[in-house]
Amino acid sequence: MGWNSLEGLIAVGAGALAGSISLIGFGADSFIEVTSGAAVFWRMARDADVDRREAREQLTVRIVGIALLALAVYVTLEAIRTLAARTSPEVSPVGIGLAAVSLIVMPLLARAKRRVADALGSRAMHADAAQTDFCAYLSAILLAGLALNAAFGLWWADPAAALVMVPIIVNEGVRALRGDPCACDH
Repeated sequence: MGWNSLEGLIAVGAGALAGSISLIGFGADSFIEVTSGAAVFWRMARDADVDRREAREQLTVRIVGIALLALAVYVTLEAIRTLAARTSPEVSPVGIGLAAVSLIVMPLLARAKRRVADALGSRAMHADAAQTDFCAYLSAILLAGLALNAAFGLWWADPAAALVMVPIIVNEGVRALRGDPCACDH
């Protein structure tokens, strides 16, 4: 949760300074991961009532799903607005560095979360690990968009990268809302 909070703050800040919708969307996803992690801690609260624990588990997965779908709508609208206005984001060395570091850190965190999820038998923790996996995919997409803008001045690469993120975000959001335990299997 600490890494995701820092990542989210840096990404949203760098995205706002550069005018980068892909960085802002990436940062927002980091905050959703923080929410997911907090919900997992809430789920793991010692509670002898199995039914209440299961209800928490289902609520946790659905909260993540709703947050992901809201993010997808926001990113889509902002990317379309940016493309229509032909708004050129600034080059963001901080964003490029963050995306590169996240591309390394996220798979390691996801693997650790899956081990804990297996040990606990927790769908919510598996969903949280899947969120982290999908953050690694978003890191790669983000890095490509930011690098294309920086290296070749392709202003449209940033909003295009944001739009490439949307189907991934929607897929995970829908699966979470359905309570699909397979949403965690990558």
